[in-house]
Amino acid sequence: MKLWQKEGTPAESTAIADKIDRFTVGRDREMDLFLAPFDVLGNLAHAQMLETIGLISNDELKMMNDELKVIYQQVERGEFVIEEGIEDVHSQVELMLTRKLGDVGKKIHSGRSRNDQVLVDMKLFTRDRLWQVTNSVQRVFDRLISRSEQHKDDLLPGYTHLQIAMPSSFGLWFGAYAEALADDVLTLQTAYRLANRNPLGSGAGYGSSFPLNRTLTTKLLGFEGMHVNVVYAQMSRGKTEQTALTALAAIATTLSRMAMDICLYNSQNFSFLTLPDAMTTGSSIMPHKKNPDVAELLRAKTNKMKALPMEVTLVMSNLPSGYHRDMQLLKEILMPAFDELLDCLDITDFMLEHIQVKENLLDESKYDLLFSVERVNELVLQGVPFREAYRTVGKEIAEHSYTPPRQLHHTHEGSIGNLGNDLIQQQMAQNLAGFGADRAQQAIDTLLG
Repeated sequence: MKLWQKEGTPAESTAIADKIDRFTVGRDREMDLFLAPFDVLGNLAHAQMLETIGLISNDELKMMNDELKVIYQQVERGEFVIEEGIEDVHSQVELMLTRKLGDVGKKIHSGRSRNDQVLVDMKLFTRDRLWQVTNSVQRVFDRLISRSEQHKDDLLPGYTHLQIAMPSSFGLWFGAYAEALADDVLTLQTAYRLANRNPLGSGAGYGSSFPLNRTLTTKLLGFEGMHVNVVYAQMSRGKTEQTALTALAAIATTLSRMAMDICLYNSQNFSFLTLPDAMTTGSSIMPHKKNPDVAELLRAKTNKMKALPMEVTLVMSNLPSGYHRDMQLLKEILMPAFDELLDCLDITDFMLEHIQVKENLLDESKYDLLFSVERVNELVLQGVPFREAYRTVGKEIAEHSYTPPRQLHHTHEGSIGNLGNDLIQQQMAQNLAGFGADRAQQAIDTLLG
């Protein structure tokens, strides 16, 4: 029986035909398995709050807490299932409580709607996964900083318009992507803080006549604050998912650009770096081939992720306030995206660890023109006005009298000779400190006893 079916109603008058059931439920039960631990946490907090306002007794609270923790352990062991005929994770948890506790278990839904149950589960899930992504981003960041320092003296051609431009270095290249990830963490922080707000108690979007203590459940679940207005709490669905996916798409953009660089730099026409054999594949007819399949698939997977925020935008387009079944599809867009990006971050870290950098690249004569700006600056330091120095060097190049000054003297912050990785690390540390994830974890640990 569905949660919304009435006692005594003939089953045939309310049973949904299999065809309609398959269409309306879709992948929701599959997605709900991801929500199981968070649904239990929401129940634990809600039960404590119900006891403080007199809707359940202290003994009933203890019974609920004990049984909910048993269910949580089942989830942790991978033993939790949504049984055939049970509509969703919320119904399954309530059913398990009722089987063990009888009428006491039936009291858990007082002052709630499945709408705010879904909301709080999604908030807790999104908060948890965003922090997992943040930790993975930090690992890739640390790897990039390490490789940047390792190769700070290994020069690399810099390009604009895919034309050789000025000298760069692998130290700058690795460090550039590290700083990009530090900025991406700011978008993660924004998404995390939006997910870190409590919708519990908003009911179906219009609150409850029970004197619910929403401040208490906010504290128990480790939320930074609550969505105060109950109508807006419901309206936050869609916005939370879109913001989270925008943050994931920002990271995906950084990774896809790096993957493209690696594909170019690994090719014979560039030959700036080499991927180990294990990360390449050959050809069925060309024995010389070493294709950068890992980097190419990383590029494709992360490029696909850039579309996800728009998918949410389109699902939510033109919806008025209040709950609508359209929102069910948001789970299918959001939830798999976390695992996809975590997998991409993991393979990126592995690839960066094993990538091999070619040394002494700029010694080749084909890179002589990279140093033309160095020659201009050399003349400027001798007192020649910049525009005159520019024309002089242009003439030297045209007349083949130009000699590249390969000794570099870059000293300003963020340049070849002064990477500023310590400053980038400070930025990352400051951005990570803004999450408040430790506070959230402490609250969950306390709730679980």
